[in-house]
Amino acid sequence: MTSRQLSRSVAELALSKKAYDVVILDLRKVTTTTDYFIICSADSDTQVKAIANHIEIEMKKKGSRPWHIEGLQALQWILMDYVDIVVHIFLRESRGFYNLERLWGDAAFYDVIDKAKGVIVTPRKEPKKKLRKRTMK
Repeated sequence: MTSRQLSRSVAELALSKKAYDVVILDLRKVTTTTDYFIICSADSDTQVKAIANHIEIEMKKKGSRPWHIEGLQALQWILMDYVDIVVHIFLRESRGFYNLERLWGDAAFYDVIDKAKGVIVTPRKEPKKKLRKRTMK
């Protein structure tokens, strides 16, 4: 599986556990440390953990194991390092505080949206000014 396919697969897994504001950052032209960041948000520490557990279990089934995982104790920001991709699962407030999208603003951004007919990955033409606020439906 290529790093691009891996990043999309992880984004889809995050969406399947109701992660939101899912974005893929293509870092290949910006740094040599990793190819992609997958960044997503959750509303509670329970949801942060559920997303991380789901990604880890499903990726193991596909033959990919994380090299390292950080943040499982505090559940504010879980980082899952798969070497070619790095997954960041944030509690909403923590994501706004650390603002990785601003720090890696030179990267190509791809918004990942869950539509009724499947997952859509679209290039972002302009950077988002603010993360959307989650509302109860």
